[in-house]
Amino acid sequence: MSSDEMSGFRPFQLMVASIAGCSLSVYRKILDKQRINYEDITVQAKVERNTEAANRIEKVSLRFVVKGYHLNQDKLLKNLEVSRNNCSMVQSVKDSIEIEESLECIQLSR
Repeated sequence: MSSDEMSGFRPFQLMVASIAGCSLSVYRKILDKQRINYEDITVQAKVERNTEAANRIEKVSLRFVVKGYHLNQDKLLKNLEVSRNNCSMVQSVKDSIEIEESLECIQLSR
C-alpha cells in the first residue's frame, strides 16, 4: 500500500479491487454451481469519489462481461443479484458506498 501509485496501490484502489474481486469470485462460483457454461467472465470497475468529503468513495460501478455460447441473459442477471447478496465485501459496504452492477453478454458463434 502506498500514497504514491508508482510505489504500490493506493488505499482506495485496494478497496475497489476487493469489492470487484469478491463480486467476480462469488458470481463465478454461483454460475459454476448451476453448471452454466461460459468461456470467460471479466469485471470492470469505475469509482466515483467525493472531493468535498476527504475524497470518500461514493459509488462503485461494476460491469460484468460474460462471453459464451447460448447465454441466457435473464438467468445471468438473476444470478448476479444472488451474488450481490452473498459477496462479503459488497455486504460490508452497502450502507456507505453505492454499488451498481451491470451485465454485458457476448454471444460467441462457432
